[in-house]
Amino acid sequence: MTTTSPAPVTAESLVARLFQVIDSRSWDRLGEVFAPDAVYERPGYPALEGLDRIRRFYEHERIITSGAHEVSQVTGGLAAAACWGRFQGADKDGKTLDEAFADTYLVRDGRIERRKTFFYRPAI
Repeated sequence: MTTTSPAPVTAESLVARLFQVIDSRSWDRLGEVFAPDAVYERPGYPALEGLDRIRRFYEHERIITSGAHEVSQVTGGLAAAACWGRFQGADKDGKTLDEAFADTYLVRDGRIERRKTFFYRPAI
Protein backbone atom coordinates (compact mmCIF):
# COMPACT_ATOMS: atom_id res chain seq x y z
CA MET A 1 0.00 0.00 0.00
CA THR A 2 1.35 3.41 -0.94
CA THR A 3 1.09 6.23 1.56
CA THR A 4 1.41 9.86 0.69
CA SER A 5 2.58 12.73 2.81
CA PRO A 6 0.02 15.37 3.75
CA ALA A 7 0.00 18.50 1.59
CA PRO A 8 2.34 21.19 2.89
CA VAL A 9 0.68 24.05 4.72
CA THR A 10 3.48 26.60 4.27
CA ALA A 11 6.16 27.46 1.75
CA GLU A 12 8.71 26.43 4.39
CA SER A 13 7.23 22.95 4.70
CA LEU A 14 7.12 22.47 0.92
CA VAL A 15 10.75 23.54 0.50
CA ALA A 16 11.81 21.34 3.44
CA ARG A 17 10.02 18.34 1.92
CA LEU A 18 11.50 19.04 -1.55
CA PHE A 19 15.05 18.97 -0.26
CA GLN A 20 14.38 15.98 2.02
CA VAL A 21 13.22 14.02 -1.05
CA ILE A 22 16.21 15.18 -3.14
CA ASP A 23 18.88 14.77 -0.46
CA SER A 24 17.63 11.28 0.46
CA ARG A 25 17.57 10.39 -3.26
CA SER A 26 13.95 9.25 -2.90
CA TRP A 27 13.19 9.67 -6.59
CA ASP A 28 9.94 7.73 -6.31
CA ARG A 29 8.67 10.52 -4.00
CA LEU A 30 9.32 13.40 -6.44
CA GLY A 31 5.61 13.35 -7.31
CA GLU A 32 4.84 14.41 -3.74
CA VAL A 33 6.51 17.78 -4.38
CA PHE A 34 6.32 18.28 -8.16
CA ALA A 35 3.10 18.52 -10.19
CA PRO A 36 2.85 16.02 -13.09
CA ASP A 37 3.33 18.86 -15.60
CA ALA A 38 6.02 20.69 -13.61
CA VAL A 39 8.82 22.58 -15.34
CA TYR A 40 12.27 22.83 -13.73
CA GLU A 41 14.75 25.37 -15.08
CA ARG A 42 18.35 24.87 -14.01
CA PRO A 43 21.57 26.49 -15.33
CA GLY A 44 23.34 24.38 -17.95
CA TYR A 45 20.31 22.28 -18.94
CA PRO A 46 17.32 22.81 -21.20
CA ALA A 47 14.08 23.19 -19.23
CA LEU A 48 13.04 19.86 -17.69
CA GLU A 49 9.37 19.50 -18.60
CA GLY A 50 7.13 17.04 -16.79
CA LEU A 51 7.59 14.86 -13.73
CA ASP A 52 9.03 11.94 -15.74
CA ARG A 53 11.71 14.20 -17.25
CA ILE A 54 12.56 15.69 -13.86
CA ARG A 55 12.89 12.20 -12.37
CA ARG A 56 15.12 11.06 -15.26
CA PHE A 57 17.36 14.08 -14.62
CA TYR A 58 17.76 13.26 -10.93
CA GLU A 59 18.21 9.51 -11.47
CA HIS A 60 20.56 9.56 -14.46
CA GLU A 61 21.93 13.00 -15.41
CA ARG A 62 22.57 15.04 -12.29
CA ILE A 63 26.29 15.23 -11.53
CA ILE A 64 25.72 15.03 -7.77
CA THR A 65 26.03 11.68 -6.03
CA SER A 66 25.52 12.78 -2.43
CA GLY A 67 25.05 15.85 -0.30
CA ALA A 68 22.63 18.07 1.53
CA HIS A 69 20.91 21.39 1.03
CA GLU A 70 20.97 23.84 3.91
CA VAL A 71 18.22 26.40 3.44
CA SER A 72 18.96 29.79 4.98
CA GLN A 73 15.65 31.48 4.22
CA VAL A 74 12.26 30.83 2.63
CA THR A 75 10.01 33.71 1.68
CA GLY A 76 6.59 33.96 0.06
CA GLY A 77 3.49 31.83 0.33
CA LEU A 78 2.19 28.62 -1.14
CA ALA A 79 1.33 30.19 -4.52
CA ALA A 80 4.78 31.69 -5.12
CA ALA A 81 7.89 31.32 -2.99
CA ALA A 82 11.66 31.65 -3.04
CA CYS A 83 14.48 30.25 -0.97
CA TRP A 84 18.24 30.48 -0.77
CA GLY A 85 20.95 28.54 0.93
CA ARG A 86 23.92 26.31 0.33
CA PHE A 87 24.49 22.82 -1.06
CA GLN A 88 27.44 20.72 0.09
CA GLY A 89 28.19 17.30 -1.31
CA ALA A 90 30.15 15.36 -3.91
CA ASP A 91 29.92 14.86 -7.66
CA LYS A 92 30.27 11.65 -9.70
CA ASP A 93 34.06 12.08 -9.81
CA GLY A 94 34.31 12.45 -6.02
CA LYS A 95 34.95 16.19 -6.20
CA THR A 96 33.69 18.19 -3.22
CA LEU A 97 30.87 20.59 -4.05
CA ASP A 98 30.03 23.70 -2.03
CA GLU A 99 27.54 25.88 -3.89
CA ALA A 100 25.32 28.77 -2.86
CA PHE A 101 21.93 28.64 -4.58
CA ALA A 102 18.57 30.36 -4.82
CA ASP A 103 15.29 28.89 -6.04
CA THR A 104 11.97 30.36 -7.08
CA TYR A 105 8.75 28.34 -7.09
CA LEU A 106 5.25 28.61 -8.48
CA VAL A 107 2.95 26.20 -6.67
CA ARG A 108 -0.42 24.68 -7.52
CA ASP A 109 -2.44 22.46 -5.18
CA GLY A 110 0.51 22.10 -2.82
CA ARG A 111 2.98 20.91 -5.47
CA ILE A 112 5.61 22.75 -7.47
CA GLU A 113 4.51 23.56 -11.00
CA ARG A 114 7.58 25.65 -11.85
CA ARG A 115 11.02 25.74 -10.20
CA LYS A 116 13.95 27.88 -11.27
CA THR A 117 17.39 27.48 -9.71
CA PHE A 118 20.17 30.07 -9.67
CA PHE A 119 23.83 29.55 -8.70
CA TYR A 120 26.24 32.22 -7.48
CA ARG A 121 29.12 32.16 -9.95
CA PRO A 122 30.41 34.35 -12.74
CA ALA A 123 28.46 33.91 -15.96
CA ILE A 124 28.93 37.08 -18.01
